Amino acid sequence: MFNKILIANRGEIALRIQRACRELGIPTVAVHSTADAEAMHVRLADESVCIGPPAARDSYLNVPAILSAATITGADAIHPGYGFLSENASFAEMVEAHGLTFIGPSPAHIRMMGDKIAAKTAMASLGVPLVPGSDGAVADIEEARRVADDIGYPVLIKAAAGGGGRGMKVAFAPDELEEAWQVARTEARTAFGNDAVYIEKYLDRPRHIELQVLADSFNNVVHFGERDCSLQRRHQKLLEEAGSPALTAAERDALGATVTAALSKLGYRNAGTLEFLYQDGKFSFIEMNTRLQVEHPVTEMVCGVDLVREQIRIATGRRLGYEQADVTFSGHAIECRINAEDPETFSPTPGRVTAFHAPGGLGVRVDSALYAGCVVPPYYDSMVAKLIVHAPTRAEAIARLRRSLAEFAVIGIKTTLPLHQRIIQDPDFIAGDYTIHWLERFVARS
Repeated sequence: MFNKILIANRGEIALRIQRACRELGIPTVAVHSTADAEAMHVRLADESVCIGPPAARDSYLNVPAILSAATITGADAIHPGYGFLSENASFAEMVEAHGLTFIGPSPAHIRMMGDKIAAKTAMASLGVPLVPGSDGAVADIEEARRVADDIGYPVLIKAAAGGGGRGMKVAFAPDELEEAWQVARTEARTAFGNDAVYIEKYLDRPRHIELQVLADSFNNVVHFGERDCSLQRRHQKLLEEAGSPALTAAERDALGATVTAALSKLGYRNAGTLEFLYQDGKFSFIEMNTRLQVEHPVTEMVCGVDLVREQIRIATGRRLGYEQADVTFSGHAIECRINAEDPETFSPTPGRVTAFHAPGGLGVRVDSALYAGCVVPPYYDSMVAKLIVHAPTRAEAIARLRRSLAEFAVIGIKTTLPLHQRIIQDPDFIAGDYTIHWLERFVARS
C-alpha cells in the first residue's frame, strides 16, 4: 500500500478521496490555492501545501507546483479526482517520470479516450456500437455535407477534443450546416486548441446512459451497472440515477458484457465510465471518461463498493479479487448536484455561507466541503454539494429525496436546491419518462 497520497484536487472530491485514504490508513497531502487556504479539504488533510494564487491555471493546473509538493512531502502517489488534471495524459506521464504512481488509467489510454475520434475508432474495432456518423474528423464543409446527406438530418457537429458541450452544434437542415460547422470549429479551437470536429446523427429523444467499470492490471474487468444521466442543462448533468428507469436487467447485462470484453482486450486499467445514447432499444457509444465520475456515489450506494478504495488498490498492482458474478445490485439511488447558482437564471452565486445544515437519516448521504462560515470562491466550478439517497425502490428513493431536499439548508448564497425540489415533483420525472432534452424544456416552462 502507498505511504502517502497527494490529492491533486479540491472541494468535495478531495474530501471523498481523503475519507477512503483514512480508512485504508494512508496519510494524505492536500494542495490548495490561496483562495482555498481555509477550505475543508485543507483542514482535514494530514499535510497541506499552497501551490499558487486563486486562478486554476496558476494552482490546481500548475503541474510543476503539484509535483514539487509531492516531492517535498514524500508522497508516493497522486490521485487527481475529477476535472482539472484528471484526464491530462501528459500530467500522468510526468507523475510516473518522477517515480510516483498516478492513481488512474495509463497515459496511453487517457490520451486515446481524450480524443473522441480515436476513442470511437477503438471502440468500434472492439465491437462496441456507435452513433452513425463520420469515420473521423471532417476536413471541410464539402465533406461535412456528404456525411450529413448520407446519415440524414438533423446532425450533430462535435469537437474531437471536446467536453462539457463546448464545440457542439446541431444542424437541423442543410441550410444550417455550414454555420453550425464553422461555429463548432471556432468553439473547439478556443476551448481546446484543436478545431477538429466530427459529425454524428442527432438523436431526437435519447437517454444518456453510462456504465461504471473497474479493471486491474491482469485484464480482469467488471462493471457496476448503469447510471441514467439524462437530466442535463446545456450538456451539464444535474441529477443522476442508478439504475436507469428505462433499462431492464437483461439490457444492463448485455451492455456490460460487451463493454467488459472490449476493455479487457484493450488492456485498460483502473476506473472508467463509458457513456452511451440509448434510444429505441439501441445503445450508441459517445465517449469514455478515464477517471472517477462526479456521480459515482449512486453506483456505490446500489453496489456497496468504495470505488475510490478500489482505485487505490488497483494502483498498487493488486488484483480485483472478485468477478462479475460477485457484483450485486440493491435498490435504487438518486443524486442531485447542488450548485452555487441562482435557481432561475443559473448565474454563479459565490460568497460566504452563513449557515449550513445537511439532511440525514437512513439512506441519505451528502458529499460536500461546505461549512458555516466558509466562502465559496468565484474561481472554480459552481458545484458545492451532492445529495445522494438510496432506498429499496425508485418510488421510495424519490420520497426520501423529497424529504431530504426539504431538510437541506444553505444560507448566505443562492443554490439550485429549489430547482431540484421542482424537478422531483414533476409527473414526467416521477414516471421516469424523460430524455436528455427534457430538462431544457422543463426549465423554459418553469
